[in-house]
Amino acid sequence: MSSPAPARPRPVHQAADLLAAYLPGSFYYSSARGSLLADGVYSPVHAAPGNRARAAAEILDAALVAGVAEPVVAGAIGFRPDAPSSLVVPAVVRRAGAPERGGPVAPLGGAWSISPRPAPEVYTSAVARALDEIRDGDLRKIVLARCLDVTGGDPVAVPRLLARLVHADPAAHAFAVDVSAPGDPAPRTLLGASPELLVSRRGRVVTANPLAGSRPRVADDAENARRIDELLASGKDRDEHAHVAAQVAEVLGRFCVDLDVPAEPEVIGTPTMWHLSTRISGRLADPGDAGSSALGLAEALHPTPAVCGVPTALARDTIAALEPEDRGYYAGLVGWTDQDGDGEWVVTIRCAEVRDRTVRLFAGAGVVTGSDPEAELAETGAKFGTLLRALGLEGAA
Repeated sequence: MSSPAPARPRPVHQAADLLAAYLPGSFYYSSARGSLLADGVYSPVHAAPGNRARAAAEILDAALVAGVAEPVVAGAIGFRPDAPSSLVVPAVVRRAGAPERGGPVAPLGGAWSISPRPAPEVYTSAVARALDEIRDGDLRKIVLARCLDVTGGDPVAVPRLLARLVHADPAAHAFAVDVSAPGDPAPRTLLGASPELLVSRRGRVVTANPLAGSRPRVADDAENARRIDELLASGKDRDEHAHVAAQVAEVLGRFCVDLDVPAEPEVIGTPTMWHLSTRISGRLADPGDAGSSALGLAEALHPTPAVCGVPTALARDTIAALEPEDRGYYAGLVGWTDQDGDGEWVVTIRCAEVRDRTVRLFAGAGVVTGSDPEAELAETGAKFGTLLRALGLEGAA
């Protein structure tokens, strides 16, 4: 009688090893929940907006039958309904624990040129026009964004830039995704360190953490305390935040039997910003339905008023009219979902697209009654800080 084959031990990976193994073209994602590095493509996920979760569930089932170990669907979805998607089921997935703050990572070095798109005065003019729309029509909130094109003399070292983001803030939702499209003259990578959890699912438990209302963070503790108090007391910022929290709660309420929505926001910090935050949690009514998967919930929530506005359709159309640059994947979503429907998706903010020698940074600010165009310009400048610091250009916005 032959002996049964010994069970093959499951590989044990370290978070630092996964980060070190990242190469452009891979999918990398890390947060306090853990790290994930995926390579190769078992199958792309092609489906119309709103149907991606069901298509993904079918492909994940097929991948499991085909022998793909612990398959996930991973990638990014753009801001607009007709925006591109980079969702795939990778051929190989490696997992590890959450990253830890590491030692210094060598700066990217070299000389950089910076081009704002649009020019600052064009952005403030757009904010003023948005305020006119809010005063005279049905628009209640809109988020307007701008870009910085940062160009160096040599191709950007994407793995080093990613490592600098992760080591600077291991608690952030860090990501790097290949978003190259046919006809691109060079590979394109979406990467960033988002503070905003769109939705996380573990079994029946779902969590969302919308952010809206911000102040720049500084080195002085007393001034930071003053800014936190000011943020909590600001009617304009609390109004902006309330729009977001209410919509997220309303959407999750369609899927959950229990929902916990704190009555008051709190303040959370990143290395560069303070944000009003509401952590919303619930229990799913039907966790077996593909629409209740992490991806399904993310599709239902996207776009939140934190990156679009209220009402959604009008805000999105107004954004298209007022912003000269296509957002692409900025203000979309990025993350992963496994075959059980569990996963994590975040809003693609504090992000950039890297192509050859150029890094295009994105930042936006919420405009409501009481907004000031110059203040919104300054807020976007502060939000560029996460990527500028990683590039070694802190304060250059």
